Amino acid sequence: MDEPIPVTQDVDCGTAKLLPDVDRRRAWLLTVDGSPQSYVDLDDPTHLEFEYTQRIAHVLDAAAEPNRALDVLHLGGGALTLPRYVAATRPGSRQRVAEADRGLLALVAEHLPLREGSGIDVRAADARTELEAAPDASADVIIADVFGGSRVPAHLTSVEFARSAARVLRRDGRYAANLADGAPFTFLRSQVATFQEVFAHLCLIVEPSVLRGRRFGNAVLVASHTELPVSALARRTAADAFPARVEHGEALARFAAGAAVVSDAEAVGSPEPPGGAFSVG
Repeated sequence: MDEPIPVTQDVDCGTAKLLPDVDRRRAWLLTVDGSPQSYVDLDDPTHLEFEYTQRIAHVLDAAAEPNRALDVLHLGGGALTLPRYVAATRPGSRQRVAEADRGLLALVAEHLPLREGSGIDVRAADARTELEAAPDASADVIIADVFGGSRVPAHLTSVEFARSAARVLRRDGRYAANLADGAPFTFLRSQVATFQEVFAHLCLIVEPSVLRGRRFGNAVLVASHTELPVSALARRTAADAFPARVEHGEALARFAAGAAVVSDAEAVGSPEPPGGAFSVG
């Protein structure tokens, strides 16, 4: 069997590369302009290479009893890592994916095709436009994993965006967003404050080294109208290869103290990672 070879292709938002994993026969890393975007193992969609995807998977696993099908709205698609995970772990789930980069969608469809009958509906659309068009109380989970290059776009960070997410979620639904920041956490603290304005329950899943300001990194913000399973999430994230903490309640309130709620008029994207913190190759 021929060895897989890297694929390079210009897409709408830059230059995408699919790099084969030498240790896993049908696994690929997707980068755009050198920034890692997705990792997919076509033979085992439950294998999640990136730590932040593992943490969002914990949120998905705790969203309902095992094997129960979910309605999931994915804002941002990449190589469809998490939609494939949901399809494998919760058969029969109905999933919609909004990905604005048509060139990237074509690349993924050609080289990393979805399994037959996956239940995943992929649309070339802006994430916020797709969210605002979604019916009320139509999603069990909303996952926001949208990066323009290595930054979260500003229009996905405002209180108006948070209100749209709250409208689309069912009463016991969960919102999970992949964010990135470093000390002094101006962006991350504003996101907590903004979503606290809309949702009654929040938690933040983040590695201790990031939270202590030692490095720039990912953080997963989770929000819900109803109480979150923070104890279960803490157990799961503590057992990961790279353990994370689950900040909630008074500790999270202290973290966000003094941060302003962000409206569309003032919203800014997440900060640029220092020194190409997320770059490869």
